[in-house]
Amino acid sequence: QVQLAESGGGSVQPGGSLRLACSVSGYTDNFDCLGWFRQAPGKEREGIASIDNDGITKFRDSVKGRFTTSHDRAKNTLYLQMNSLKAEDSGTYYCAAGQAGSRWCPGLWTHIYDYWGQGTQVTVSS
Repeated sequence: QVQLAESGGGSVQPGGSLRLACSVSGYTDNFDCLGWFRQAPGKEREGIASIDNDGITKFRDSVKGRFTTSHDRAKNTLYLQMNSLKAEDSGTYYCAAGQAGSRWCPGLWTHIYDYWGQGTQVTVSS
């Protein structure tokens, strides 16, 4: 089993920044793909960012150039740095891990991820 726990959410004004962290524990050999998703009220969960074991990343078009992700293996922590935040970035952010293989990872599809965190809330508002 793999356990994931997000932190770092909060409220920020438009144009501001936040860094989310996802602590990964358990049998960490069970995955080769890590991702970030968000879900706004009344909307489906959408993929934001993904990173594979080689550090190759993939981002949703709407966050390209504003968000970055990284995986600190020594700390078993995944990060999502969010800059130039917009109101439409608001939502609950989830980290996820999966055994996807190079064909699918990095990838923003929910079906390639087996383990999910509980989520952390991000609110962008003036």
